[in-house]
Amino acid sequence: MERFGWSVTGIGIIALSVVMPLFDAPAARAQSAQLQPDPVKATEAAAEVPVTASEPNAAGEMVVTGERVHEAQQLQQSAEAVNVVDMRKAKEQSADLGEVLARTQGVSVRRDGGLGSTTRFSLNGLTDDQVRFFVDGVPLELAGYSFGVANVPVNLVERAEVYRGVVPIRLGADALGGVVNLVTNQTRGSYLGGSYQLGSFGIHRVTLDGRYSDEKTGFVLKPTAFLDLAKNDYSVRVQLPDARGRLSWANVPRFHDAYRAFGTTLEVGVVDRSWAKRLTLTGFASSRDKQLQHGTYMDEPYGEATYGETIYGATARYDVAVAARLKLEVTANYSHRVMAFRDMSEWRYGWRGRRLAMLFRAGEIGGEPSDSVLWQNAGFGRVLLIWEPWPEHTLRASVSPTYTMRTGHQRELSTPGERDPLSAKRALLTVVSGVEYEIDVLDDWISNVVFVKDYVYRTDVQEYPEGHAELRTNSTSHHSLGAGDSLRVRISPWFYLKASYEYATRLPRPDEVFGDGGTLQPNLKLKPEISHNANLGPRLELKRTPIGTLTVDVNAFLRESDRLIYVSGGASGTRYENLYKARALGVENGVSWFAPGRWLSMDGMLTWQDVRNESTEGDFADVKGDRLPNRPFLFGSWAARLYFDGLPTDNDSIELFYYGRYVHAFLVGWEGLGDRNERPFRLAPQLMHSVGVTWLVSRDAAHMTWTLELQNLTDARAFDNFGVQRPGRAFFAKLTANLP
Repeated sequence: MERFGWSVTGIGIIALSVVMPLFDAPAARAQSAQLQPDPVKATEAAAEVPVTASEPNAAGEMVVTGERVHEAQQLQQSAEAVNVVDMRKAKEQSADLGEVLARTQGVSVRRDGGLGSTTRFSLNGLTDDQVRFFVDGVPLELAGYSFGVANVPVNLVERAEVYRGVVPIRLGADALGGVVNLVTNQTRGSYLGGSYQLGSFGIHRVTLDGRYSDEKTGFVLKPTAFLDLAKNDYSVRVQLPDARGRLSWANVPRFHDAYRAFGTTLEVGVVDRSWAKRLTLTGFASSRDKQLQHGTYMDEPYGEATYGETIYGATARYDVAVAARLKLEVTANYSHRVMAFRDMSEWRYGWRGRRLAMLFRAGEIGGEPSDSVLWQNAGFGRVLLIWEPWPEHTLRASVSPTYTMRTGHQRELSTPGERDPLSAKRALLTVVSGVEYEIDVLDDWISNVVFVKDYVYRTDVQEYPEGHAELRTNSTSHHSLGAGDSLRVRISPWFYLKASYEYATRLPRPDEVFGDGGTLQPNLKLKPEISHNANLGPRLELKRTPIGTLTVDVNAFLRESDRLIYVSGGASGTRYENLYKARALGVENGVSWFAPGRWLSMDGMLTWQDVRNESTEGDFADVKGDRLPNRPFLFGSWAARLYFDGLPTDNDSIELFYYGRYVHAFLVGWEGLGDRNERPFRLAPQLMHSVGVTWLVSRDAAHMTWTLELQNLTDARAFDNFGVQRPGRAFFAKLTANLP
């Protein structure tokens, strides 16, 4: 099937290569010449370009032309291995950020339940922290969104930049599988916007987003806020005992899975001054509380266990043109994070939410009571220097240190007077540095970026050695180098090829090494993972032709990884371990088409990936050649939209939309290990559909949209991580408003 998908795409590109010279008129060539202007001139000119009409981007969404579109298009058509996902349409609809990103080729987003649950993000076969997340260049977990990328409110995001395996040094990231950088609203001037969404299973989501600016002084004030509430009481199918103790299948609502999160940011500073392109300080605070319904598998329900966290801090930014072609960008961030886990129940619960029996010892999850709190202080910095010695030549250098210190307190010890294992101090330092050289030649027909990186990793962990009463500090350190290259060759004004490679190192994150104080257990012996990452594929972009607007993106990828960090699941929690060697290869396709006049659009993506264990020694040698479990290897999505302008009034419009998604059957355990009868070992194929309608109202005073959406139309049973069931059919309504 994957060969068929690749062949169809290849034949289509070859056919278009023959036909499209008929449309390659001087106007088309002039259009192409404007796609990649000189970076310095483009930046200066973009500031004077007003925001005008809409046009589609590669993801099938609608974007607004002007400065923001120019920046997104320039990035998409650069040599970097990146997909730019615009969020304008997503802001009007009810899908969360995880679902929107899952519509991008190569991306899989899986949850342990409904809104607020743990999310596993996968890009080109690599998952979890192998993919790094940023908000405006600051690590997601240090910017106030430590609860995962899928739970970030989509209405606070302007676009997402998805870097596939090869990461630019300006982000200062040590990612193995890639990076997702969420860019917030960068609109100039003053504005005020908000949204409210309600839906099935007790879901309420509210966002506020505004900006005030004074052009004379350059003063800016930018507040945002969000609130998420969910009961997550959707129906699940489980086995229940009858009066005689015989098990039978039944549908029951989840009863202990509520989620609450809220947060706010406030940015203040000055922009567009001769002495500072930007000088801002952003304060942030957020908090979440999550009830835990079950462990890694849906084997046994919990009725009282909870997890919560609070994070607050600030980010300072300073961008300045030091000289005519020399720029300096400095970012500094501090955050304080508090994580709390409580498991003190003395009762065992059934799936109907009733107490079945008193436990011999308190603690539903681990067999013993736990009331823990962890405190984490983290500092992040990045210095980026950009020098353009000649036109079409750019040299960048960056250094990004991150320091994290964690300690905690276990309020409930097993034995009075016992040592508190969480009270030990644990520190982690990482430093990622790099130098990058970019060149555009032959009137931008060839663009190339070559770079080298340096990685430093150190941990200092206090422990009680066996037989000793005093704390001792154990230290580990690691140093390595990396390098890579990204190439883009334009074959015609509308067709180009991209190739990229990076020898990458990914340093373990604090939660992987230290745990989260809840169901994620620590592993202080984790080692950095390394990988050879390669991408190769063509991209076709036809705009405003007699057949409409067509974009086709194909990418073949290879990931050869050593010491791959892999999450292993148990009945009471998960733990990260090193898998000695793994290989991922695959092909991803993305296609979007807009009819002339934009009254109809269709798009889709298909991803096939083969991620296998290649270890010849260690704990995983017995399953050499097996696919890594709990990872779909074939999945796709598609969409169609009908747009009616001038309905019901001249200033209104109506849009009907449809989304479909398919996930092929996959295993949740190793093929060569375990008893396949213990729990669902192979998850069946999944096919889901969603439909909706949006009414856009545009007036001088405000722009508003009303959306009604029905997700999982057929109420199909959907499963993700380790067979955990996701919500069924759900109805949502959403209102957005923007005051220009």
